[in-house]
Amino acid sequence: MKKFFQEFKEFAMKGNVFDLAVAVIIGGAFTAIINSIVNDLFMPLIGIITGGYDISGLSVQVGTATLTYGNFISAVITFIIVALLLFLMVKGINKMKKKKEEAPAPAEPVYICEFCRSEVDKEATRCPHCASEITPVEKK
Repeated sequence: MKKFFQEFKEFAMKGNVFDLAVAVIIGGAFTAIINSIVNDLFMPLIGIITGGYDISGLSVQVGTATLTYGNFISAVITFIIVALLLFLMVKGINKMKKKKEEAPAPAEPVYICEFCRSEVDKEATRCPHCASEITPVEKK
């Protein structure tokens, strides 16, 4: 049982678990912002486009049950806006990462073996392919 708790402690203390916890908390805060954008900005604009009609109030009565499909439509619109904003954020972050990436380091100088024409490390004294002694001829 002690080993089980030790393994659990190691798992819980890994950086990935903390990163995930932070992501969930930020995601919750982000959800509040997106809901505000949708409810306070986009839905009134959609209401203007539809002639002042509030789609969240759309419903149909089936027996004693009320199906409020307008809320579903609002949720779908919210999802589309969240997906679009996340896509734009990820695209922007990826663009910034590409700019920050360093140029690849220049390749180590190599020489060409005179006998087998294989690439050989600059420090080698014998060719690893044909075992001949190296007289360095720099690769062009």
